[in-house]
Amino acid sequence: MHKHDIKADDSCCSDSHQHEQSHDHDGEHDHDHGDASAFKTYLPSIFSLLFLLVGIALDYFKISFFEQPIRLIWYLLAYIPVAYPVLKEAFFTITKGEIFTEFLLMGLATIGALALGEYPEAVAVMLFYTVGELFQGAAVSGAKKNIKALLDVRPETANVFREGRFITVKPKEVSIGETIQLKVGDKSALDGVLLSDSASFNTAALTGESTPRTVKKGEEVLAGMLILDKVVDVKVTKEFADSALSRILEMVQSATSRKAKTELFIRKFAKIYTPIVFFLAVALIILPYFFVADYQFKTWLYRSLVFLVISCPCALVISIPLGYFGGIGAGSANGILFKGSSFLDTIAQIKTVVMDKTGTLTHGVFNVKTIQTSLQEDEFFKYLASAETKSTHPIAKAIVAYHNQGAIFDVAELTEIAGHGLTAVINSRKVAVGNTKLLRKLNVAYPKAIDEEVETTVVMAIDNQFVGYVIVADEIKKDAKYAIDELHLLGVTQIVMLSGDKTAITEKVAKELGLDKAYGDLLPEDKVARLEKLKSQKNLIAFAGDGINDAPVLALSDLGIAMGAMGSDVAIETADVVIQNDQPSKIATAIKIGRATKRVVYQNIGLAFGVKAIVLILGAGGLATMWEAVFADVGVAFLAILNAIRIQKMKF
Repeated sequence: MHKHDIKADDSCCSDSHQHEQSHDHDGEHDHDHGDASAFKTYLPSIFSLLFLLVGIALDYFKISFFEQPIRLIWYLLAYIPVAYPVLKEAFFTITKGEIFTEFLLMGLATIGALALGEYPEAVAVMLFYTVGELFQGAAVSGAKKNIKALLDVRPETANVFREGRFITVKPKEVSIGETIQLKVGDKSALDGVLLSDSASFNTAALTGESTPRTVKKGEEVLAGMLILDKVVDVKVTKEFADSALSRILEMVQSATSRKAKTELFIRKFAKIYTPIVFFLAVALIILPYFFVADYQFKTWLYRSLVFLVISCPCALVISIPLGYFGGIGAGSANGILFKGSSFLDTIAQIKTVVMDKTGTLTHGVFNVKTIQTSLQEDEFFKYLASAETKSTHPIAKAIVAYHNQGAIFDVAELTEIAGHGLTAVINSRKVAVGNTKLLRKLNVAYPKAIDEEVETTVVMAIDNQFVGYVIVADEIKKDAKYAIDELHLLGVTQIVMLSGDKTAITEKVAKELGLDKAYGDLLPEDKVARLEKLKSQKNLIAFAGDGINDAPVLALSDLGIAMGAMGSDVAIETADVVIQNDQPSKIATAIKIGRATKRVVYQNIGLAFGVKAIVLILGAGGLATMWEAVFADVGVAFLAILNAIRIQKMKF
């Protein structure tokens, strides 16, 4: 991942020179606090701290040689290592036309303190400011690692079959249609389909779930999936840049470019606030001359410098973007991708959640649920699977899969009847398989109770005699009921299901899950119309879906949520939030993360403004020294950063 792919915020104090050193020193990986480069990053601060402590000790014990000019030189040696990057950044921003920045405030305040002879205070202000920058750098680095540990698992090589043997190449050099080989412990570098009979994969990189997943021949293998049990071959279906994992990484990398309204407000506020603070500090020097009887320039200059340090906006411009960044990191750790910090704000306010049924609340895969037959079950399924084996319909595939590659009869004279089913000669017997309309068409008597079944029913007749039926149904996801209950507990007032499936099936699923409303038999345009009607109620609406037909509704909703593991590319690209493991309960988790992030951001705003307001008043009245100013600026920034990174440690 490139060094500028993920940044907390371009406007915050993290743009200082020392921050760049701590994050951009290699361009390939984040700042690692355990390596030699990290030690170099911290060395100036360590050097300054040692000189400051020794200087304070020499002052305290009144050591005879520690007088001017030695005392000044000593504190300058402590000041320069931490001040140089900040003063350089102040000069650089001034040349760009950005005069009133926190770098200028810190530079003026500390140089002024040195001029007044307040050497320890000057060094302490700059030192703690620098330490705050480094601390923020560590927090951002931790958030990046939290995301990358889950996602950035793309292998650097792939074993591709060429000229009769497997050779090792870079994944981007592999073409669609080529075959790659995965050995036990390898992660697939590209998307493809399995050529081997079956294999077990760890899908944690994509879904956050460590439970192994069995993939059968012809089924999809995605980049990032780790092979657990055998050597397998995979036919590549997408280029490296278009793989599922590459798309996910791209989403995460661009996430912080979409700022929340609070974040944008603070950036604008800082640009107005900083020059106001500067001119107030100047006024604090000049105005008392006209109103104070025993005016002393040195006293009011010191108070002005204290005022500058206190009012530095670092706590705000650091902690607020970091709070949102922490929310995005917490989402990734829970298998949820927020495509921008603005969506953390939106999801925190959601009161109406609309969901698709198939693939969102249900698996979207048909399974044989009930079998009723007058024959032996093996014999019944042998005929049924024989008839369905040539069909590509999902229901036919479910029946064949249930038969599990069991023996089948030869099929002759197969005829498909649109909307009804099929007839064929199997084992010299005339077999009819389909719905009850087919039996009525062939004048075959059957139990009328079958017509009352809500779910999909496949009936079979042999030699014009009804022999049985199976019910094939889409299975509800295990956590679907829990998801609905959690959303209600979170104060979501309306949970609605929109489905293209039959109304009877839709209502049955809705009743089982405890949904507030459900609508079936909907075409894509019908879903759009329903959502527009819901939006007219002036509630913020989140829509969760997975199919291509859900893309228009995802785009129309205030917040689009896509099921990422099995969802279509169009749905994933259109959505604002992607649930990587397809669990609907993650919608509730995403709301919790959004609300936690919003709380932390507001706490930080209150903390920064509250403490600064109090100490500003004390400073203007001469009751606060430079040391209190250091706490009001750097101390509050520390507390705000600690509060922001707390999001990543929370359990949702």
